[in-house]
Amino acid sequence: MGQDTGNHNGANGASVAENSAQDGLARRLTEEEFDRYSRQMIVPGMGKQGQLRLINSRVLIIGAGGLGCPAAQYIAGAGVGTIGIVDGDVVEMSNLHRQVGHATSRIGMKKVDSLISHLRGLNPLPTYIAHPFHLTPQNAADIISQYDLVMDCTDNPATRYLISDVCVLLCRPLVSAASVQKSGQLIVLNCPPTPQGLVDGKYAPCYRCCFRKPPPPSSMVSCGEAGIMGPVVGMMGVAQAGEAIKILASALHIPSQNTENGPERNLQQPTLLIYTYDLDSAVGPYSFRALKMGGRKKNCFACGENSTLTLEGIKAGNPNYEQFCSIPTASCNLPPEERITAAAYHAAKEKGELPEHILLDTREKEHFSFGSIDGAVNLPFGKFLMKAAAVKRGGGSARDILPPEVVDTDAPIFVVCRRGLDSQETVAKLKELGLDKGGKRKIMDIAGGMKAWKEEVDPSFPFI
Repeated sequence: MGQDTGNHNGANGASVAENSAQDGLARRLTEEEFDRYSRQMIVPGMGKQGQLRLINSRVLIIGAGGLGCPAAQYIAGAGVGTIGIVDGDVVEMSNLHRQVGHATSRIGMKKVDSLISHLRGLNPLPTYIAHPFHLTPQNAADIISQYDLVMDCTDNPATRYLISDVCVLLCRPLVSAASVQKSGQLIVLNCPPTPQGLVDGKYAPCYRCCFRKPPPPSSMVSCGEAGIMGPVVGMMGVAQAGEAIKILASALHIPSQNTENGPERNLQQPTLLIYTYDLDSAVGPYSFRALKMGGRKKNCFACGENSTLTLEGIKAGNPNYEQFCSIPTASCNLPPEERITAAAYHAAKEKGELPEHILLDTREKEHFSFGSIDGAVNLPFGKFLMKAAAVKRGGGSARDILPPEVVDTDAPIFVVCRRGLDSQETVAKLKELGLDKGGKRKIMDIAGGMKAWKEEVDPSFPFI
Protein backbone atom coordinates (compact mmCIF):
# COMPACT_ATOMS: atom_id res chain seq x y z
CA MET A 1 0.00 0.00 0.00
CA GLY A 2 1.13 3.54 -0.62
CA GLN A 3 0.73 6.55 1.57
CA ASP A 4 -2.59 8.16 2.44
CA THR A 5 -2.10 11.90 2.75
CA GLY A 6 -5.72 12.74 3.44
CA ASN A 7 -5.36 12.63 7.22
CA HIS A 8 -3.08 15.60 7.78
CA ASN A 9 -2.96 17.07 11.27
CA GLY A 10 -1.38 20.47 11.69
CA ALA A 11 0.79 21.76 14.51
CA ASN A 12 -2.13 22.04 16.93
CA GLY A 13 -0.95 18.97 18.81
CA ALA A 14 -3.88 16.73 17.88
CA SER A 15 -2.74 13.11 17.83
CA VAL A 16 -4.14 10.45 15.52
CA ALA A 17 -4.71 8.18 18.52
CA GLU A 18 -6.26 10.89 20.71
CA ASN A 19 -9.51 11.08 18.79
CA SER A 20 -10.27 7.38 19.07
CA ALA A 21 -8.48 6.49 22.30
CA GLN A 22 -11.60 6.01 24.41
CA ASP A 23 -13.35 3.85 21.83
CA GLY A 24 -10.24 1.75 21.33
CA LEU A 25 -9.74 1.13 25.06
CA ALA A 26 -13.39 0.11 25.50
CA ARG A 27 -13.32 -2.77 23.01
CA ARG A 28 -12.70 -6.40 23.90
CA LEU A 29 -9.61 -8.31 22.91
CA THR A 30 -10.14 -11.17 20.48
CA GLU A 31 -9.19 -14.72 21.36
CA GLU A 32 -6.20 -14.52 19.00
CA GLU A 33 -5.05 -11.26 20.57
CA PHE A 34 -5.27 -12.78 24.05
CA ASP A 35 -3.23 -15.76 22.88
CA ARG A 36 -0.65 -13.72 20.98
CA TYR A 37 -0.04 -10.94 23.52
CA SER A 38 -0.71 -12.71 26.83
CA ARG A 39 2.92 -12.91 27.96
CA GLN A 40 3.47 -9.17 27.67
CA MET A 41 0.05 -8.23 29.07
CA ILE A 42 0.84 -9.89 32.39
CA VAL A 43 3.96 -7.76 32.83
CA PRO A 44 3.34 -5.16 35.58
CA GLY A 45 2.47 -1.81 34.03
CA MET A 46 1.11 -3.24 30.78
CA GLY A 47 -2.16 -5.10 31.34
CA LYS A 48 -5.15 -5.09 29.02
CA GLN A 49 -5.31 -1.29 28.81
CA GLY A 50 -1.69 -1.00 27.77
CA GLN A 51 -2.18 -3.65 25.10
CA LEU A 52 -5.26 -1.91 23.72
CA ARG A 53 -3.31 1.34 23.52
CA LEU A 54 -0.70 -0.45 21.42
CA ILE A 55 -3.35 -1.95 19.15
CA ASN A 56 -4.92 1.49 18.77
CA SER A 57 -1.60 3.21 17.93
CA ARG A 58 0.11 4.12 14.67
CA VAL A 59 3.92 4.04 14.46
CA LEU A 60 6.12 5.30 11.63
CA ILE A 61 9.52 3.65 11.16
CA ILE A 62 11.80 5.72 8.93
CA GLY A 63 14.50 3.47 7.54
CA ALA A 64 14.22 -0.28 6.87
CA GLY A 65 17.88 -1.07 7.48
CA GLY A 66 20.00 -2.18 10.42
CA LEU A 67 18.00 -0.20 12.99
CA GLY A 68 14.61 -0.39 11.32
CA CYS A 69 14.53 -4.18 10.90
CA PRO A 70 14.88 -5.20 14.58
CA ALA A 71 12.80 -2.22 15.70
CA ALA A 72 9.99 -3.18 13.32
CA GLN A 73 10.07 -6.82 14.40
CA TYR A 74 9.47 -5.97 18.05
CA ILE A 75 6.93 -3.26 17.27
CA ALA A 76 4.98 -5.73 15.13
CA GLY A 77 5.39 -8.53 17.64
CA ALA A 78 4.06 -6.29 20.41
CA GLY A 79 0.86 -5.69 18.45
CA VAL A 80 1.04 -2.02 17.44
CA GLY A 81 -2.06 -1.62 15.27
CA THR A 82 -0.67 0.32 12.30
CA ILE A 83 2.96 0.32 11.22
CA GLY A 84 4.24 2.55 8.42
CA ILE A 85 7.69 2.05 6.94
CA VAL A 86 9.61 4.61 4.87
CA ASP A 87 12.60 3.62 2.73
CA GLY A 88 13.54 4.13 -0.91
CA ASP A 89 16.31 1.52 -1.18
CA VAL A 90 16.38 -2.10 -2.34
CA VAL A 91 17.81 -5.11 -0.53
CA GLU A 92 21.48 -5.83 -1.30
CA MET A 93 23.65 -8.77 -0.34
CA SER A 94 25.84 -6.57 1.89
CA ASN A 95 22.77 -5.64 4.00
CA LEU A 96 22.01 -9.13 5.22
CA HIS A 97 24.56 -9.51 8.03
CA ARG A 98 22.70 -6.90 10.07
CA GLN A 99 19.34 -6.09 8.41
CA VAL A 100 17.58 -9.12 9.83
CA GLY A 101 14.16 -8.36 8.36
CA HIS A 102 15.40 -9.16 4.84
CA ALA A 103 16.48 -12.41 3.21
CA THR A 104 18.70 -13.74 0.44
CA SER A 105 15.62 -14.65 -1.60
CA ARG A 106 14.48 -11.00 -1.51
CA ILE A 107 17.68 -9.38 -2.82
CA GLY A 108 16.66 -6.70 -5.32
CA MET A 109 13.23 -6.19 -3.74
CA LYS A 110 12.28 -2.81 -2.29
CA LYS A 111 13.24 -2.80 1.39
CA VAL A 112 9.79 -1.71 2.56
CA ASP A 113 8.13 -4.60 0.70
CA SER A 114 10.74 -7.08 1.93
CA LEU A 115 10.40 -6.00 5.55
CA ILE A 116 6.59 -5.94 5.47
CA SER A 117 6.62 -9.47 4.01
CA HIS A 118 8.77 -10.57 6.94
CA LEU A 119 6.57 -8.78 9.49
CA ARG A 120 3.36 -10.30 8.13
CA GLY A 121 4.89 -13.72 8.68
CA LEU A 122 5.61 -12.73 12.27
CA ASN A 123 2.26 -11.08 13.00
CA PRO A 124 -0.54 -10.71 10.42
CA LEU A 125 -2.79 -8.64 12.69
CA PRO A 126 -1.32 -5.12 12.31
CA THR A 127 -1.98 -2.95 9.27
CA TYR A 128 1.27 -2.37 7.37
CA ILE A 129 1.71 0.70 5.18
CA ALA A 130 4.58 0.95 2.69
CA HIS A 131 6.11 4.30 1.79
CA PRO A 132 8.64 3.08 -0.83
CA PHE A 133 10.62 6.31 -1.21
CA HIS A 134 13.01 8.46 0.77
CA LEU A 135 11.76 11.04 3.24
CA THR A 136 12.20 14.60 1.92
CA PRO A 137 11.32 18.11 3.13
CA GLN A 138 8.46 18.03 0.62
CA ASN A 139 6.77 14.81 1.84
CA ALA A 140 7.83 14.57 5.51
CA ALA A 141 4.87 16.39 7.08
CA ASP A 142 2.27 14.59 4.98
CA ILE A 143 3.66 11.22 6.03
CA ILE A 144 4.50 11.90 9.69
CA SER A 145 1.10 13.50 10.35
CA GLN A 146 -0.58 10.12 9.82
CA TYR A 147 1.17 8.55 12.83
CA ASP A 148 1.29 8.89 16.61
CA LEU A 149 4.99 8.20 17.16
CA VAL A 150 8.06 8.29 14.92
CA MET A 151 11.12 6.06 15.06
CA ASP A 152 14.18 7.54 13.33
CA CYS A 153 16.15 4.58 11.99
CA THR A 154 18.06 6.54 9.35
CA ASP A 155 21.79 6.89 8.84
CA ASN A 156 22.48 10.55 8.01
CA PRO A 157 22.35 13.79 10.02
CA ALA A 158 20.37 15.83 7.47
CA THR A 159 17.41 13.45 7.66
CA ARG A 160 17.61 13.31 11.46
CA TYR A 161 17.27 17.09 11.71
CA LEU A 162 14.39 17.05 9.21
CA ILE A 163 12.51 14.35 11.11
CA SER A 164 12.95 16.11 14.44
CA ASP A 165 11.85 19.49 13.09
CA VAL A 166 8.65 18.05 11.63
CA CYS A 167 7.94 16.09 14.83
CA VAL A 168 8.20 19.32 16.81
CA LEU A 169 5.78 21.14 14.51
CA LEU A 170 3.29 18.24 14.47
CA CYS A 171 3.67 17.45 18.20
CA ARG A 172 4.90 13.90 17.70
CA PRO A 173 7.28 12.06 20.05
CA LEU A 174 10.47 10.79 18.43
CA VAL A 175 12.67 7.82 19.30
CA SER A 176 16.00 8.37 17.58
CA ALA A 177 19.01 6.06 17.28
CA ALA A 178 22.26 5.90 15.34
CA SER A 179 24.99 3.31 14.97
CA VAL A 180 28.29 2.91 13.13
CA GLN A 181 31.22 0.50 13.46
CA LYS A 182 31.23 -0.66 17.13
CA SER A 183 29.03 1.89 18.88
CA GLY A 184 25.48 3.17 18.94
CA GLN A 185 23.33 5.76 20.68
CA LEU A 186 19.66 6.20 21.55
CA ILE A 187 17.57 9.13 22.77
CA VAL A 188 13.86 9.87 23.23
CA LEU A 189 12.88 13.37 22.05
CA ASN A 190 9.84 15.64 22.31
CA CYS A 191 8.06 13.31 24.73
CA PRO A 192 5.52 14.12 26.04
CA PRO A 193 4.90 16.19 22.89
CA THR A 194 4.99 19.92 23.54
CA PRO A 195 3.83 22.71 21.21
CA GLN A 196 6.56 24.79 19.58
CA GLY A 197 7.55 27.84 21.62
CA LEU A 198 6.77 26.44 25.07
CA VAL A 199 10.13 26.43 26.80
CA ASP A 200 11.01 25.20 30.24
CA GLY A 201 13.65 22.89 31.57
CA LYS A 202 11.00 20.29 32.41
CA TYR A 203 9.95 19.87 28.76
CA ALA A 204 11.70 17.19 26.70
CA PRO A 205 14.20 18.48 24.12
CA CYS A 206 14.20 18.06 20.37
CA TYR A 207 17.18 16.83 18.32
CA ARG A 208 18.47 20.38 17.80
CA CYS A 209 18.39 21.06 21.56
CA CYS A 210 20.79 18.16 22.08
CA PHE A 211 22.88 18.53 18.92
CA ARG A 212 22.88 22.21 17.96
CA LYS A 213 25.51 21.67 15.28
CA PRO A 214 25.92 18.64 13.01
CA PRO A 215 29.17 16.67 13.08
CA PRO A 216 31.90 17.86 10.70
CA PRO A 217 31.53 16.53 7.15
CA SER A 218 34.77 14.55 7.40
CA SER A 219 33.26 12.47 10.25
CA MET A 220 30.04 11.66 8.40
CA VAL A 221 30.72 8.16 7.13
CA SER A 222 28.13 5.57 6.21
CA CYS A 223 28.18 1.92 7.19
CA GLY A 224 29.47 1.22 3.69
CA GLU A 225 32.50 3.39 4.35
CA ALA A 226 33.19 2.75 8.03
CA GLY A 227 31.67 -0.69 8.56
CA ILE A 228 29.14 -1.83 11.14
CA MET A 229 28.80 -4.74 13.56
CA GLY A 230 25.38 -6.36 13.27
CA PRO A 231 24.79 -6.92 17.02
CA VAL A 232 25.53 -3.24 17.74
CA VAL A 233 22.93 -1.83 15.38
CA GLY A 234 20.55 -4.63 16.38
CA MET A 235 20.88 -3.70 20.03
CA MET A 236 19.98 -0.09 19.26
CA GLY A 237 16.97 -1.08 17.14
CA VAL A 238 15.62 -3.33 19.86
CA ALA A 239 16.12 -0.54 22.42
CA GLN A 240 14.18 1.85 20.17
CA ALA A 241 11.28 -0.58 20.08
CA GLY A 242 11.35 -0.88 23.86
CA GLU A 243 11.12 2.90 24.30
CA ALA A 244 8.34 3.20 21.73
CA ILE A 245 6.27 0.45 23.36
CA LYS A 246 6.69 2.09 26.76
CA ILE A 247 5.56 5.48 25.44
CA LEU A 248 2.53 4.10 23.59
CA ALA A 249 1.38 1.75 26.35
CA SER A 250 1.47 4.60 28.89
CA ALA A 251 -0.18 7.11 26.52
CA LEU A 252 2.73 9.54 26.78
CA HIS A 253 2.43 10.12 23.03
CA ILE A 254 -0.85 12.02 23.40
CA PRO A 255 -0.24 15.77 23.78
CA SER A 256 -1.81 17.59 26.66
CA GLN A 257 -4.94 19.62 25.93
CA ASN A 258 -3.43 22.40 28.01
CA THR A 259 -1.41 24.12 25.27
CA GLU A 260 -0.94 27.21 27.38
CA ASN A 261 1.06 25.56 30.12
CA GLY A 262 2.36 22.59 28.20
CA PRO A 263 2.16 18.89 29.08
CA GLU A 264 0.82 18.04 32.51
CA ARG A 265 2.93 14.87 32.60
CA ASN A 266 6.71 14.91 32.70
CA LEU A 267 8.93 12.16 31.38
CA GLN A 268 12.07 11.17 33.24
CA GLN A 269 15.29 13.11 32.72
CA PRO A 270 16.16 12.96 28.98
CA THR A 271 19.03 10.54 28.58
CA LEU A 272 21.43 9.72 25.77
CA LEU A 273 22.21 6.00 25.94
CA ILE A 274 25.58 5.07 24.43
CA TYR A 275 26.45 1.45 23.68
CA THR A 276 30.00 0.33 22.84
CA TYR A 277 31.09 -3.10 21.64
CA ASP A 278 34.79 -3.86 22.06
CA LEU A 279 36.06 -6.45 19.58
CA ASP A 280 39.57 -6.26 21.02
CA SER A 281 38.70 -7.11 24.61
CA ALA A 282 38.38 -10.70 25.83
CA VAL A 283 36.75 -9.52 29.07
CA GLY A 284 33.88 -7.07 29.30
CA PRO A 285 33.06 -7.01 25.56
CA TYR A 286 30.47 -4.26 25.75
CA SER A 287 29.44 -1.28 27.86
CA PHE A 288 26.48 1.04 28.34
CA ARG A 289 26.72 4.68 29.39
CA ALA A 290 23.81 7.02 30.10
CA LEU A 291 24.41 10.76 29.73
CA LYS A 292 21.84 13.14 31.18
CA MET A 293 20.62 15.71 28.68
CA GLY A 294 19.02 19.07 29.37
CA GLY A 295 15.44 20.06 28.56
CA ARG A 296 14.21 22.38 25.84
CA LYS A 297 16.44 25.32 24.98
CA LYS A 298 14.95 28.80 24.82
CA ASN A 299 17.02 29.69 21.77
CA CYS A 300 16.46 26.42 19.92
CA PHE A 301 15.99 26.95 16.18
CA ALA A 302 13.12 24.43 16.03
CA CYS A 303 11.24 24.43 19.35
CA GLY A 304 12.48 27.64 21.06
CA GLU A 305 10.26 30.51 22.09
CA ASN A 306 11.22 32.68 19.09
CA SER A 307 11.38 29.92 16.50
CA THR A 308 10.21 30.83 13.00
CA LEU A 309 10.33 27.25 11.70
CA THR A 310 7.15 26.23 9.84
CA LEU A 311 5.93 23.26 7.84
CA GLU A 312 5.42 25.53 4.84
CA GLY A 313 8.99 26.77 5.12
CA ILE A 314 10.37 23.23 5.30
CA LYS A 315 8.47 22.24 2.16
CA ALA A 316 9.82 25.33 0.38
CA GLY A 317 13.42 24.42 1.26
CA ASN A 318 13.92 26.57 4.34
CA PRO A 319 16.02 25.40 6.10
CA ASN A 320 18.30 23.68 3.60
CA TYR A 321 19.21 20.52 5.51
CA GLU A 322 21.97 19.33 3.21
CA GLN A 323 23.64 22.73 3.29
CA PHE A 324 23.30 22.89 7.09
CA CYS A 325 25.01 19.52 7.43
CA SER A 326 27.57 20.32 4.68
CA ILE A 327 26.91 16.96 3.08
CA PRO A 328 29.71 16.01 0.69
CA THR A 329 28.64 15.53 -2.92
CA ALA A 330 30.19 13.68 -5.81
CA SER A 331 30.94 16.94 -7.59
CA CYS A 332 34.52 17.58 -8.65
CA ASN A 333 36.29 20.31 -6.71
CA LEU A 334 39.62 19.98 -8.54
CA PRO A 335 40.53 21.36 -11.96
CA PRO A 336 40.84 18.77 -14.80
CA GLU A 337 44.63 19.04 -14.87
CA GLU A 338 44.77 17.69 -11.29
CA ARG A 339 42.72 14.57 -12.07
CA ILE A 340 43.30 11.37 -14.00
CA THR A 341 40.95 8.46 -14.67
CA ALA A 342 41.73 5.03 -13.25
CA ALA A 343 42.02 3.62 -16.78
CA ALA A 344 44.42 6.38 -17.89
CA TYR A 345 46.59 5.95 -14.80
CA HIS A 346 46.78 2.18 -15.36
CA ALA A 347 47.57 2.54 -19.07
CA ALA A 348 50.33 5.09 -18.45
CA LYS A 349 51.82 2.90 -15.73
CA GLU A 350 51.74 -0.22 -17.94
CA LYS A 351 53.39 1.60 -20.85
CA GLY A 352 56.14 3.00 -18.63
CA GLU A 353 54.99 6.54 -19.34
CA LEU A 354 54.72 7.46 -15.67
CA PRO A 355 57.95 8.62 -14.00
CA GLU A 356 58.84 7.41 -10.56
CA HIS A 357 55.91 8.48 -8.40
CA ILE A 358 54.16 7.96 -5.07
CA LEU A 359 50.65 6.46 -4.86
CA LEU A 360 48.76 7.27 -1.66
CA ASP A 361 45.68 5.16 -0.84
CA THR A 362 43.51 7.02 1.70
CA ARG A 363 41.15 4.16 2.53
CA GLU A 364 41.06 2.90 6.10
CA LYS A 365 43.46 0.06 6.84
CA GLU A 366 40.66 -2.54 6.89
CA HIS A 367 39.62 -1.61 3.33
CA PHE A 368 43.27 -1.47 2.26
CA SER A 369 43.90 -4.96 3.63
CA PHE A 370 41.53 -6.55 1.12
CA GLY A 371 43.57 -5.35 -1.83
CA SER A 372 45.32 -2.33 -3.30
CA ILE A 373 47.09 -1.08 -6.42
CA ASP A 374 50.69 -2.32 -6.60
CA GLY A 375 53.05 0.06 -4.82
CA ALA A 376 50.34 1.97 -2.95
CA VAL A 377 51.14 3.49 0.46
CA ASN A 378 48.25 3.46 2.94
CA LEU A 379 47.41 6.89 4.41
CA PRO A 380 44.03 6.54 6.24
CA PHE A 381 41.98 9.63 5.49
CA GLY A 382 40.54 10.18 8.97
CA LYS A 383 43.92 10.06 10.73
CA PHE A 384 45.49 12.22 8.03
CA LEU A 385 42.85 14.94 8.49
CA MET A 386 43.26 14.95 12.27
CA LYS A 387 47.05 15.17 12.04
CA ALA A 388 46.85 17.88 9.38
CA ALA A 389 44.52 19.92 11.61
CA ALA A 390 46.88 19.48 14.56
CA VAL A 391 49.83 20.66 12.45
CA LYS A 392 47.87 23.71 11.33
CA ARG A 393 46.99 24.60 14.94
CA GLY A 394 50.43 23.90 16.38
CA GLY A 395 52.58 25.23 13.57
CA GLY A 396 54.20 21.92 12.67
CA SER A 397 55.11 20.68 9.19
CA ALA A 398 54.29 17.91 6.74
CA ARG A 399 57.18 15.88 8.22
CA ASP A 400 55.06 15.37 11.35
CA ILE A 401 52.31 13.47 9.51
CA LEU A 402 53.73 11.97 6.30
CA PRO A 403 56.43 9.35 5.59
CA PRO A 404 59.86 10.78 4.61
CA GLU A 405 59.59 9.29 1.12
CA VAL A 406 56.58 11.53 0.49
CA VAL A 407 58.10 14.71 1.93
CA ASP A 408 61.74 14.48 0.90
CA THR A 409 61.35 13.87 -2.84
CA ASP A 410 59.99 15.72 -5.84
CA ALA A 411 58.29 12.62 -7.24
CA PRO A 412 54.70 13.20 -8.39
CA ILE A 413 51.97 12.14 -5.96
CA PHE A 414 48.82 10.31 -7.04
CA VAL A 415 45.98 9.91 -4.54
CA VAL A 416 43.24 7.28 -4.60
CA CYS A 417 40.40 6.61 -2.16
CA ARG A 418 37.31 4.41 -2.14
CA ARG A 419 34.91 6.39 -4.36
CA GLY A 420 36.76 9.55 -5.36
CA LEU A 421 35.70 12.07 -2.69
CA ASP A 422 38.31 11.75 0.07
CA SER A 423 41.13 11.77 -2.48
CA GLN A 424 40.11 15.21 -3.74
CA GLU A 425 40.23 16.65 -0.23
CA THR A 426 43.56 14.92 0.36
CA VAL A 427 45.05 16.55 -2.75
CA ALA A 428 43.91 19.95 -1.49
CA LYS A 429 45.37 19.31 2.00
CA LEU A 430 48.70 18.14 0.57
CA LYS A 431 48.93 21.39 -1.37
CA GLU A 432 48.07 23.37 1.77
CA LEU A 433 50.98 21.62 3.49
CA GLY A 434 53.28 22.79 0.70
CA LEU A 435 53.89 19.37 -0.84
CA ASP A 436 53.31 20.76 -4.35
CA LYS A 437 56.36 23.01 -3.85
CA GLY A 438 54.73 26.07 -5.28
CA GLY A 439 53.19 24.24 -8.21
CA LYS A 440 56.46 22.60 -9.32
CA ARG A 441 55.44 19.15 -8.03
CA LYS A 442 52.46 17.36 -9.54
CA ILE A 443 49.75 16.09 -7.15
CA MET A 444 46.93 14.22 -8.90
CA ASP A 445 43.61 12.66 -7.90
CA ILE A 446 42.55 9.32 -9.41
CA ALA A 447 38.91 10.04 -10.28
CA GLY A 448 36.30 7.64 -8.95
CA GLY A 449 38.68 5.88 -6.58
CA MET A 450 38.94 2.12 -6.22
CA LYS A 451 35.35 1.74 -7.39
CA ALA A 452 36.45 3.15 -10.76
CA TRP A 453 39.53 0.89 -10.67
CA LYS A 454 37.27 -2.15 -10.41
CA GLU A 455 34.97 -0.88 -13.18
CA GLU A 456 37.63 0.36 -15.60
CA VAL A 457 40.72 -1.74 -14.90
CA ASP A 458 40.28 -4.88 -12.80
CA PRO A 459 36.76 -6.40 -12.48
CA SER A 460 38.11 -8.99 -10.02
CA PHE A 461 39.28 -6.38 -7.53
CA PRO A 462 37.54 -6.96 -4.13
CA PHE A 463 35.83 -3.58 -3.77
CA ILE A 464 34.15 -3.32 -0.36
